[in-house]
Amino acid sequence: MADLHDNYLDWLRDAHAMEEQAESMLKGMAGRLEHYPDLRARIQQHIEETIEQQRLVKSVIKRYDSSSSAFKDMAGKMAAMGQAVGGMLASDEVIKGGISGYAFENFEIASYTALIAAAQAVGDTEGQRIFTQILEQEKAMAAWLLEHLPETTRQFLARSQAPHTEAKK
Repeated sequence: MADLHDNYLDWLRDAHAMEEQAESMLKGMAGRLEHYPDLRARIQQHIEETIEQQRLVKSVIKRYDSSSSAFKDMAGKMAAMGQAVGGMLASDEVIKGGISGYAFENFEIASYTALIAAAQAVGDTEGQRIFTQILEQEKAMAAWLLEHLPETTRQFLARSQAPHTEAKK
């Protein structure tokens, strides 16, 4: 039977792997976006936030004399790679990417909400502070994606109707 700290450490490793996956997905999408500069700029900003989030989560893991899970990190990166390849094949990659990005941000929001509760349960006030900071960044990214999805969709539709114009990315 796992105790509170075992569950907490397992979820910390999951969060680190989730951020590794997020970085891979975001970099893949940003690298392919050509015609949506606002979206690309916001994704670039979130890549920087994501790299810092990885560092922060790892700092919490290290305080417990543990390490991130190489297996979970690799699995996250493999999932991101599969998602990127699938996106590259879609004729409406920018729209599908925006939708899946929004869904992933909400997954992260739920994960950090649970981690905050777990940090409280084990008395990790520093972890709680860190996860609250990360949670706000994830909420901001999700809100941005949702707010800009209608305009991105309109841009995509306009580009897809224009002759000799690529709309996909």
